[in-house]
Amino acid sequence: MRNNYLKKFMLLFTVLIISHAVFAQTGGITGKVVDENNQPLPGATVLVSGTTIAGAADATGVYKISGLKAGNYTLTASFIGYTADPQTVSVGAAMVTVNFKLQPSSKSLNEVVVIGYGTVKKKDLTGSVTTVSSKDFQTGNITSPEQLIAGKVAGVSITPNGGAPGAGSTIRVRGGASISASNDPLIVVDGVQLSNDGIAGAPNALTLINPNDIETFTVLKDASATAIYGSRASNGVIIITTKRGVSGKPVINVNTQVSSSTLTKEVSVLSADQLRAYVKANGNATYQGLLGTENTDWQKEIYQTAISNDNNLSVSGGLKNMPYRVSVGYLDQKGILRTGYLNRASASINISPKLFDNHLKIDLNVRGSASKARFANQGAIGAAISFDPTKPVLSGNSNYGGYFEYLDSDPSSATGLKQLAPRNPVGLLEEREDKSDVKRSIGNLQLDYKLHFLPDLHANVNFGYDASQGKGTIVQPDYAASSFRRYKDANNVLHSGVNNQYNSKVLNTTFEGYLNYVKEVTAIDTRIDAVAGYAYYDYKTTVTNFPDLTTDGTVVSSPTYPFDIPRNRLLSYYGRLNLTVSNKYLLTGTIRRDGSSRFSPLNRFAVFPSGAFAWKIKEESFLKDNTVLSDLKLRVGYGLTGQQDGLSNYGYTSYYALSSQTASYQFGNTFYQLYRPAAYDPKRKWEQSATTNAGIDFGFLNGRLTGSIDAYYKETKDLLAPVNQAAGAGFSNTFVTNVGTMTNKGIELSLSAQVIRSKDVNWEVAVNATYNQNKVTKLTFVDDPNGIGIATGGVSGGTGSSVQRFIVGQPRGTYYVYQQVYGTDGKPLDNVYVDRNGDGSVNDKDLYLYKQPDPKYIFGFSSNVSYKNFNLSVVMRANVGNYAYNNVFSSTGVQRSILNPLGYLNNGSTNLLESGLIGGNDKNVLSDYYIQNASFLKMDNASLGYNFGKVLGGSTQLSLSGNVQNVFTITKYKGVDPEVNGGIDNNIYPRPRTYVLGLNLKF
Repeated sequence: MRNNYLKKFMLLFTVLIISHAVFAQTGGITGKVVDENNQPLPGATVLVSGTTIAGAADATGVYKISGLKAGNYTLTASFIGYTADPQTVSVGAAMVTVNFKLQPSSKSLNEVVVIGYGTVKKKDLTGSVTTVSSKDFQTGNITSPEQLIAGKVAGVSITPNGGAPGAGSTIRVRGGASISASNDPLIVVDGVQLSNDGIAGAPNALTLINPNDIETFTVLKDASATAIYGSRASNGVIIITTKRGVSGKPVINVNTQVSSSTLTKEVSVLSADQLRAYVKANGNATYQGLLGTENTDWQKEIYQTAISNDNNLSVSGGLKNMPYRVSVGYLDQKGILRTGYLNRASASINISPKLFDNHLKIDLNVRGSASKARFANQGAIGAAISFDPTKPVLSGNSNYGGYFEYLDSDPSSATGLKQLAPRNPVGLLEEREDKSDVKRSIGNLQLDYKLHFLPDLHANVNFGYDASQGKGTIVQPDYAASSFRRYKDANNVLHSGVNNQYNSKVLNTTFEGYLNYVKEVTAIDTRIDAVAGYAYYDYKTTVTNFPDLTTDGTVVSSPTYPFDIPRNRLLSYYGRLNLTVSNKYLLTGTIRRDGSSRFSPLNRFAVFPSGAFAWKIKEESFLKDNTVLSDLKLRVGYGLTGQQDGLSNYGYTSYYALSSQTASYQFGNTFYQLYRPAAYDPKRKWEQSATTNAGIDFGFLNGRLTGSIDAYYKETKDLLAPVNQAAGAGFSNTFVTNVGTMTNKGIELSLSAQVIRSKDVNWEVAVNATYNQNKVTKLTFVDDPNGIGIATGGVSGGTGSSVQRFIVGQPRGTYYVYQQVYGTDGKPLDNVYVDRNGDGSVNDKDLYLYKQPDPKYIFGFSSNVSYKNFNLSVVMRANVGNYAYNNVFSSTGVQRSILNPLGYLNNGSTNLLESGLIGGNDKNVLSDYYIQNASFLKMDNASLGYNFGKVLGGSTQLSLSGNVQNVFTITKYKGVDPEVNGGIDNNIYPRPRTYVLGLNLKF
């Protein structure tokens, strides 16, 4: 049935395209668009005024508009950073030539910026807003949308979550401001607000959106810009606008890429010969007897060169008053960790008809994707570091799949394996199939009706949805060592293997309706732009939880809740007023009232207001005629935003939770799960952030140098954080309530310069810099000067060890460790730490606060140089002032990790040879020796392209490109990659270096 609908749709679409070409008129306009140096401006648009008919200039600057009836027309040419006077032309039956010579303007000041529930010219912005268009995106093998703007926006940190296929990123706008709730920004795609709750089987939900369909990112950073989104805007807002069609003949764009990804750096571990020498020097006869004769590089065994390809096809054009764009794409991405991959098929359609003499504008967007993935067992990464390199990959017999494993010398052992020993890294990869099948569709219908009787008033309606289904299976054979005889049933029979599955469905729906009144009041030289609206959002997930099964179907454990439907709703009223007086003074006032089902009726609703003022000083008489200064504007703003994302849906009300099977009560021979009261807080309310922002926008030399400086102070109150509760108050020692306060303050700088602009050579440079300092200022109801805060940052190698704290007076996640003592040779002394309080013993009272995981300074640099038809671009990023805890060193760089007292050998990092540490105690794990400077400078991207212009008889444009991603990293950090989310480096999937070849055809 679905295939029949698809066939009918494609047939209708084809007929429309053909009929459009058949019935096209012979009259038309052609010409060339050039700059002040008579150089072509590829991509410039020539618009027939009063219509949606337009033509785009090709690589030689030539445009063409066909299908025009005889008559008089006014043409307007546009290109970012340039301006031109309109031209009038008479069109008959033949083609008419009209050329345009554009002059530089104040760069991008007239660019239209998408903001919440409307648009505004960049020059009229009052808040801190940054837009990145497709021409400035990062290039190469980009599989997730946020990667397009990494290093491009001041105040925005985009940190990759490892290098697995489809891996996402942690996005922070002006730092994190929450402890228990979400720190992720709100993401809006074509008017649809996405949930941050995730999708089963898709670790990164954004991967399901094809980056090739995206036209612009608009980042709203301060409260005066974000407050229109109310309770979901505390962490900033990122608005994604996808590509649209332009009226005219169909344009087909084909883009294909093939890439090769390789491991950039291995963890430095002992070679087989080094391990043999170490064990002979430090181990007794028992350990020496465990040595093998092989020379296995386990990291080489688990990693591979990964070949991937990404193919995209789009068709765009217009049918009279209906611009359209249709696209399809297919991504086949392999992981450098063997067995892992991601396959994604995507499709999208956008149509934007205008009806009733342009009084009704319709914008229909539908996009969907289907992905199939296999997740490589990342446990193999740590195993490859610690597994004995003197042992072979294969054992020579059929046990445990034929892979070498550590065997138990005790003949009575149930499994025959040493239970706490690491498993064969190759076996971990090959004997586990973790596969997912995920489908997602995002779409909306927006109607913009300009009232006939009051054309200054527009009525807008937006119906949107975000629907997905994620399902998957996890299978391990019964002979795999990692799951061999893992469960003993009531009859003492052992069962092996894993055969599990999961399934969930998500349906999020949106309704928004608002009025927009725009009026030029010439009598008082004032422009009024007012918005008032209503919105309703419904977020629903249906989860089926399956039991944990062995290969033969034996139930290891049953889910506490086999079926669950978590759901929450948000109801909103909002308004905004923009006033522009004398084209100099800009006032913006915003208010939003949100009600969330995640709070009790007492605290369900909250109001989030904001206000901003901007002064366009350049428009004053004393600067208006200044030829050096092209733009100067001051901005100030203040506003409140809220936070409720990431919270449980029912934490405000009393309810009973079912106990796990391990907490059952026995009656006779039957075990029963019990219901117990769950911790809750009926007074739980919104986290609220108050932000003050001041900024200046400037431009020189007719826009050749532009930039902005912003300073901000953000205080988040009523932070939701865990606090202790009295014994007997519930089956929990803590509950989450509003108790904390946190501040973020910083300065942002953005600069963009056209360094060279000539006939053959053009060079553009963009630089951004950010300073951000975060501090926790309150965590308890009553100030406790001796409080040690909230533990976080759990690490491996100790018993319940946490190396970070949320603590008053310090940045979030500050390390809380022992101060290491060093010998005269500069090496750390084993188990010797500073007695900081001088009481004669070293214990947890001697732990101290040391360094922070978040960078104090973030820098981004982009350069784009073109010479004739060649183009070279690079993107670089830097973080300064951030430190990382090297958990790889602390868990494998000590003697105890190699000479394991349980009777087997491990491998370890070469840091062991430098430090000489023995380890084997929790204090070692908490040593500040493992906290290392993780500041870095990275070249993210280097790309070289060549545009061949028109080929194949002039009907097709061809361009080729070569690209390298993750080019180099300069750092003092001793681990594989200094860029670590949360500051804990523990066997993270390494980000590969990728080489990309790309081909683009346009006809």
